Amino acid sequence: MFKQNDNPLVYSTDVGKIIIEKEKSVTPRTKSDGIIRIQHQKSGRKGKSVCVIAGLDLDDKTLKLLAAELKKKCGCGGAIKEGCIEIQGDKRSELKQILEVKGFIVKYCGG
Repeated sequence: MFKQNDNPLVYSTDVGKIIIEKEKSVTPRTKSDGIIRIQHQKSGRKGKSVCVIAGLDLDDKTLKLLAAELKKKCGCGGAIKEGCIEIQGDKRSELKQILEVKGFIVKYCGG
């Protein structure tokens, strides 16, 4: 008997290893209450401190542009993970000022 396989490819004339791309599962973001929260995190990051900015109801393109602007103005690195912006270092006060100038309501959150 034939065993049904996850790989539907039967024959290909392509050269080399054939890689089948699986669909990416997009996790929906929860709706924000309109308040941006800045949290300083250090645990689980090998002693490196990071400011996590959460609560942004922006699409991916706008979120990337905002993250790039924040990193540039703070003079540090960062990343976007699960709809949150992570900025390296303890830059909470600078981030709050920048976001308030843009018209966001910002609060400090956590430790």
